[in-house]
Amino acid sequence: MSTTWRDSRFGPGSYEHSAQEDRCAPRSRVSIPATLRPSAAKGFHTIVQDLSLGGFSGTALNRMHVGTICWLTLPGLESLQAEVAWWHNGVVGCAFANLLSPIVHDNLLARYRGDGVYRHAR
Repeated sequence: MSTTWRDSRFGPGSYEHSAQEDRCAPRSRVSIPATLRPSAAKGFHTIVQDLSLGGFSGTALNRMHVGTICWLTLPGLESLQAEVAWWHNGVVGCAFANLLSPIVHDNLLARYRGDGVYRHAR
């Protein structure tokens, strides 16, 4: 049985394809210290490098396999469930199990920018 681009796992409609083509929300460059914990493993410190309503990318020196369920803990928030979509050269990309609230997203963007500077809300 042959597989074509359309019915393959990476074809149109798949997360992998959408992540490279039509994102559900724009990504914003950030630098947020966080904790990432893969399922059945110990959590580790990460820096979230970009963030959208649908997912994030962050540092992960050890290889993380596509499909792994994980939990991201951002400062001041409960853990957010996500699934690994890709890993390349120490950076992991994950899709949130549930879209991030636009209010939470905007609050994080207001506090953190890509320069690594934390901004206090007044």
